[in-house]
Amino acid sequence: MSTLFDPRDPAVRTDPYPVYRKLRETDPVHQSDFGFWVLSRYADVDAVLSASGVSSEFYRSQSWTERRGGPDSPLVTSVRSWMLMLDGPAHRRIRAVIGKVFTRAAVDRLRPRVAAETNRLLDAVGEGPTDLIADLALPLPVTVTCDLLGLLTEHRDQFRLWTEQISRVIDPAITVEDSAEMNRAETEFREYVKEELDRRRAEPREDILSLLAHAEVDGVRLSDHEIIANILFLFVAGHETTVNLIGNGLLALLRHPDQLKLLRSNPDLIPGAMDELTRYDAPVQIVSRLLDEPVGLGEAVLPAGSKAMLLFGAACRDPERYPEPDRLDVTRGAVKNLAFSGGPHYCLGAALGKMEAATVLRELLGRYRGIEMVDEGELRWRGNVSFRGLESFPLMLKH
Repeated sequence: MSTLFDPRDPAVRTDPYPVYRKLRETDPVHQSDFGFWVLSRYADVDAVLSASGVSSEFYRSQSWTERRGGPDSPLVTSVRSWMLMLDGPAHRRIRAVIGKVFTRAAVDRLRPRVAAETNRLLDAVGEGPTDLIADLALPLPVTVTCDLLGLLTEHRDQFRLWTEQISRVIDPAITVEDSAEMNRAETEFREYVKEELDRRRAEPREDILSLLAHAEVDGVRLSDHEIIANILFLFVAGHETTVNLIGNGLLALLRHPDQLKLLRSNPDLIPGAMDELTRYDAPVQIVSRLLDEPVGLGEAVLPAGSKAMLLFGAACRDPERYPEPDRLDVTRGAVKNLAFSGGPHYCLGAALGKMEAATVLRELLGRYRGIEMVDEGELRWRGNVSFRGLESFPLMLKH
């Protein structure tokens, strides 16, 4: 065993792609010395996501649970009901309800609201220096999720803080301090949403929270615990993927001015470019799975009882899947990628996240003739290795 891939390595946060390339070329089914099989090829990652006998219920791992406060901690208790962490009938039961939130019609109804909020934020920015993350990418998805659920947007800053604290739950490199912070945030979040849920049960409204409060699957309602846990999951998933897609996507375009120019001259290409931008620098880089049964990957067999770390970022740059994978090509087309997972756990909110990011890009390019990085050398990547995104992104905007 060796450590070709160490998620704690700062270089993995700054630029993981050289590490991914080395893994794919020299040890694609890599048995690390920290207890995981690390998979970096598209075919292998896709196979595990779709295989039977593979579980996403990582809370069953004692070491995983203990690092997050133990089996009875608020966070682990919540995670046990997250749609992301459930398999089989339990997963399908929650997904059947949450899926009603993300229909194509629901996403289409949100387009005017997303555009209006994007322009409100850009009006506040005006011209000159700004931070794309703090001033636009962070507040937008939290506001949209509040609107979607029927929660007060006036409290979006508090929701954003809770979400940022809890989102490290799937990070393989969390600390004891991270765990304590996440558990405090989960408790506060749960208390807030429980009060809102009680109001909807007493007086239903025309919002998604009311729908969840009264929804049934096979004649059985979701419990308050299940609803609150999955509302938290919606905030975490929507926040992380959208913020990172906006930041990573614009950074990729600024580093490839020919592609930015192409989108600026033909805005109708922007929605289709979202698949390529998510592929090129995936907002979700790593997920993990437990193997309850052996899984064959070519000549390699991962034994039952193993833990697998799936490198989405590496799979999205696999040359066996994508010609010239390190080249950004916004006209590449809608070639399937794994940036939003795959198999039964494909992200329900993928269409919404891509719509939000496309709206931001369209409004930015339509409003500003000049979008420049202030200092690329000062870019800081967040510490969460599972979700790849910038802490801040200083820009200079010119009308």
